[in-house]
Amino acid sequence: MRQKKTRGKTAQIGQRLGCFRYRLVAQGIVVGAAAGLVAVLFRYILQQAGVLLQEAVDFGARHPWFIPVWFAVLLAAAKLVALLLRWEPLISGSGIPQVEGELEGELEQKWWRVLLAKLAGGLLCIGAGLSLGREGPSIQLGAMAGKGFARLTGKFTLREKEEERLLITCGAGAGLAAAFNAPLAGVLFVLEELHKRFCLEMLLATMASAITADWISRCVFGLAPVFSFPMAQELPLQQYWAVLLLGVVLGLLGVFYNACVSWVQALYDKIPWMFVRLAIAFLLAGALVFLWADVLGSGHQLIGKVGGTAWLVLLALFAVKFVFSMLSFGSGAPGGIFLPLLVLGALAGGLFCQGIQALGGDLAVQNCVILGMAGAFAAIVRSPITGTILIGEMTGWVCPLPAVALVSLTAYLTADLLGAQPIYDQLLCRLLKKRAGN
Repeated sequence: MRQKKTRGKTAQIGQRLGCFRYRLVAQGIVVGAAAGLVAVLFRYILQQAGVLLQEAVDFGARHPWFIPVWFAVLLAAAKLVALLLRWEPLISGSGIPQVEGELEGELEQKWWRVLLAKLAGGLLCIGAGLSLGREGPSIQLGAMAGKGFARLTGKFTLREKEEERLLITCGAGAGLAAAFNAPLAGVLFVLEELHKRFCLEMLLATMASAITADWISRCVFGLAPVFSFPMAQELPLQQYWAVLLLGVVLGLLGVFYNACVSWVQALYDKIPWMFVRLAIAFLLAGALVFLWADVLGSGHQLIGKVGGTAWLVLLALFAVKFVFSMLSFGSGAPGGIFLPLLVLGALAGGLFCQGIQALGGDLAVQNCVILGMAGAFAAIVRSPITGTILIGEMTGWVCPLPAVALVSLTAYLTADLLGAQPIYDQLLCRLLKKRAGN
């Protein structure tokens, strides 16, 4: 008799858990649609801003009088972004540390303010040509869409608060999925980077959200992957020593990159006026518009040019893009680092390939470009699984995945052995210390 009662209670608990799971999946779909629409809107306007920026470059080249006008426009944009940051300071930077802090209970973002200010600030900064990416803002925008849905439908009990965090997670994964047409990477990123843990309910709800957002994104931008490459070659086993060596090089690059981010942010902290910090980045973008437009924005167009570029030009591109990225992100401008760091990884992979070829080796440049992006991501962000899947989805799965996994693991271990902190943990610690000091 007692055994029958126990079985009955177990069945009731299982049924309740099943209903809860299905409800979370349904909510994940709704959040995915909301986050996907916001991220797609952000991505679409950025595309149009890129067209306008190119037209400004062409017009300035034909009419020199337009150059000072353009600098005045950039200073006005810097002032607007400074006002937005004063109104809502939590839109600064990529937004991923802010989402991590919210999920850990360290921060509390006002979802509607962040949505409005991040959308406007990100468009002004990335649209003006600063070396920033769309993925961090898309993740924060998606997370705030999830939080908005939770706040508009929840009752703010402890249980509802936990559910709110899960919906924020769904929105963050959906934002990344829509930004890059990468639903699997969106799911893995929130599990590996934001939560660093796994449960079935979180996985199912985030998958539903990311797939929904990806579907919306593909309806607008098509089925083509973000990067178009010639078909990558499968690496012969005897070339895997080069993959290991490249992983070590990229691990060192990741340590240097994270240290430079911290150093540049400390330098900017000595400037008390936010407008002046932003003006430095905006004016530098204005100068590069007319001097070397290839390094503007995220720079993803550079990746397709790596194979046909001489090593001295590649080296110069890498150096200028690196410094420009540091000065753009360190200023506190709203914008991400994913795409710029992937571009730096691609350039580093191209340089590595040309070095091996000069020594008599035989490596395909498209393989090295793909390996460079994956290794740089693993070393800087310290999420090797996400990096492997992300590069696969962004390149249309043309990459040799065993080699990508190996370079990611090697770069990760190299950076970890040298004691470098993952970039988003580093940024979150800095953010919390700064807020505690205020």
